[in-house]
Amino acid sequence: MNETGEQLLHLVFGGELTDLDRVTFRDIDKLDVVGVYPNYATAYAAWKARAQQTVDNAHMRYFIVHLHRLLDPGQETGQEAGQKTGQAAKPAR
Repeated sequence: MNETGEQLLHLVFGGELTDLDRVTFRDIDKLDVVGVYPNYATAYAAWKARAQQTVDNAHMRYFIVHLHRLLDPGQETGQEAGQKTGQAAKPAR
């Protein structure tokens, strides 16, 4: 949960791309679903760890998907609201 008590789910997943200019996976059946995390900070840590494990494969890419935005598109987090008004956003915890 973030500092306002909101649960902001994030998905970390990756796979091998067919080319480096597009996000088209070589084999969808071999996607690596790392996990679902309760906030951006933990998702980022998981993304970074997995991306570093596959650094030798240039076609392997990992992504963070903001599931909370897909589940409730009208929902605005405090961080997103601050960005719209030009206020500096606090780092995710």
